[in-house]
Amino acid sequence: MDINYITISDLNRYIKAKFDTDIHLNKVYLKGEISNYKHHTRGHLYFTLKDEGSRLNAVMFASSASLLKFEPEDGMKVLVSGRISVYEATGNYQIYVDDMQVDGLGSLYIEYEKLKKKLSEEGLFAAEHKKKMPRFPKKIGIITASTGAAIRDILSTIKRRYPICETILFPALVQGVGAKESIVKQLEVAQNYDLDLIICGRGGGSIEDLWAFNEEIVARAIYDCKIPVISAVGHEPDFTIADYVADLRAPTPTGAAEMAVPNMYDIFKYLDQISIRLHENISSNIKHKKDKLTTLSESYVLKNPFVSYEIKEQKLDSYVDILNKHMKTILEKSTLNLDKLSNSYILQNPLTLLDNRKNKMSLIIKSLDLLNPLGILEKGYSIVSKDNLTIKDTADIKKDDIINIKLHKGSITAKVNEVKE
Repeated sequence: MDINYITISDLNRYIKAKFDTDIHLNKVYLKGEISNYKHHTRGHLYFTLKDEGSRLNAVMFASSASLLKFEPEDGMKVLVSGRISVYEATGNYQIYVDDMQVDGLGSLYIEYEKLKKKLSEEGLFAAEHKKKMPRFPKKIGIITASTGAAIRDILSTIKRRYPICETILFPALVQGVGAKESIVKQLEVAQNYDLDLIICGRGGGSIEDLWAFNEEIVARAIYDCKIPVISAVGHEPDFTIADYVADLRAPTPTGAAEMAVPNMYDIFKYLDQISIRLHENISSNIKHKKDKLTTLSESYVLKNPFVSYEIKEQKLDSYVDILNKHMKTILEKSTLNLDKLSNSYILQNPLTLLDNRKNKMSLIIKSLDLLNPLGILEKGYSIVSKDNLTIKDTADIKKDDIINIKLHKGSITAKVNEVKE
């Protein structure tokens, strides 16, 4: 019998045709978890979809991937739709994804991360905006459900630790429809009650149950609250948005109550320690003052008070003597100077000084007359100038120049006919 052997390519092509013509495989809807995720530079997405028992290769081409509103990542649970076909080159069948959405909790997680990033960038989580908790609060507001473990734990803890503190419950819905609005309203109401701080939260639950504390309006209401807020959402491993924006975060309602109030036993112990230290300080201070008083009372000055006075009197006498001596010396010098001045020749003959001054002035005037160039003109000399410059050399003048001749009385303007060396 003749056997017709076919190629691997023929077989894979045949199987692919079977897949492509099966109406049940042309549109399938799957849910699973992404692994081995790769975002190709050309925009295509390659990954594996898996559940507890199986896995399936998947590809999403750039034309469909560009429409996604999120970035897939390993571990993300997704819902996908597409067609099942065979990749002939390897003979593997895979899903060609047309659409992909985040599944259930994954969708909430994406919303959570987006809001967390937004509020963080606006500064709502910044440490500088956190209000300081009062050390000894007198009145605490509690925003939570009126029934349940959370309110019982908070009240019992505060009563046990700090019974003198007053508490006021502002009952609110903490899950489901209307929860976020209820929490916001009670935060607004609580600010009218002269509170020292507010505890806002609930007991544990699923992420859906806790979602009211991940809402933006709740976060902004906590941030805008004028009173310090402790978040008390009982979901210790994870943080809600309310935890990030609150002034202090507690892992549980009980933990919030412990953070809100001190322990009375610790206060009594602290007061006892303060009392002991105060008594020791007072006793030490009294002893120090007594010792100082004893030293002063036994001092030589107090026992002999006039001795100090006598010493001061002696010093004063010494200073008076020195002052008198200096005054006498100054007076004697001044008297001598006065005698010298009064006996001086000038004071006794003041006209002699005036005659000397007149003679000296006459000599100065005669010297000035000798130096005065105009005085020479009286003797018959003259001054020749050209263009207001005195002529001292024949080199300064030439024939036909107009010159000025200044005489003792008057002047002459002349024209040069000849210049001789």
